[in-house]
Amino acid sequence: MDLGIAGKWALVCAASKGLGKGCATALVREGANVVITARGDAVLQATAAELRALAPGVQVIAVAGDITTEAGRAAALAAAPQVDILVNNAGGPPPGDFRDWKREDWIAAVDANMLSPIELMRATVDQMAERGYGRVVNITSSAVKAPIDFLGLSNGARSGLTGFVAGTARQVRLASRNVTINNLLPGAFDTDRLRIGFAGQAKKQGLSVEQVLEARRKTVPAQRLGNPQEFGSVCAFLCSQQAGYLTGQNVLVDGGAYPGMF
Repeated sequence: MDLGIAGKWALVCAASKGLGKGCATALVREGANVVITARGDAVLQATAAELRALAPGVQVIAVAGDITTEAGRAAALAAAPQVDILVNNAGGPPPGDFRDWKREDWIAAVDANMLSPIELMRATVDQMAERGYGRVVNITSSAVKAPIDFLGLSNGARSGLTGFVAGTARQVRLASRNVTINNLLPGAFDTDRLRIGFAGQAKKQGLSVEQVLEARRKTVPAQRLGNPQEFGSVCAFLCSQQAGYLTGQNVLVDGGAYPGMF
C-alpha cells in the first residue's frame, strides 16, 4: 500500500533509538523527509546516517537538543522547511511513590509529557490546516488505558495530554481541513528504556534481568515483546493519506495485554 506521504516533511522527536527511531524509519521507507531530534548527538548522527542509507532520495536532518525545552523545540522547528507530520515523543518520568515527589517533580513531568507536545502542536497545526494536510501522532503509553501504580508521574501527565487531544482533535477548523491528531499507546516494547526499567526491578527483587523480562513476556497474549519497527509501521499508517478519517483516537499497540473492551 502506498501511504501517500512521499515528499512530506516529518518532525520526529526522540528519534535516535527505540520507538522514535522505529517511527522515523517507517516514514523514511515511505519517502517522507524527516527532521529527527534527540539529546545525544553521537547516537542521533548515527541514526541519521542509517536513515539516509535506507532511502537515498530522502532528506534527513538531525538536530541535537532537548525537545522538552523551548530552545530545543525552536531548533527542531527551524530545521524543517515545513511540518506536515509531527510525531511527539519524549522519555517518561521516573517511577516511584507519589509520597516522595515534590512539586518540581510534577512540573517536570507535565512539561515533558504534556506541555511540550502541546507547544509543538500549537506551532504547527494551523499551518497544516492552511495546506490542507496534517498528521500529529503523540506517543504516550498503555498506562493511559490501564494506569500503573508506580508510574504516577507518567499516568498524570500523559492523561492530561490525552484529555487535551480529545478536544483539540475535534476542532472543525482542523478536522475539516484534513488535520488529524491521534495518540499511539505502546505496551511492552523491546527498547533500551524498558530494559533499564527491568534492570531496576531485577535489582529490587533479587532476580536477573532475563527473569524479569520472561515474566513480563508471559503477561502478553502475543507471548513476546513488541519491536520498534512494527510500532513504527502503525505510526506511519496514522500519518497516511488513508487515515484522514481517523482522529482523536487512542490506538493501543500492546500485543493484547490490555484486557478491557474499551
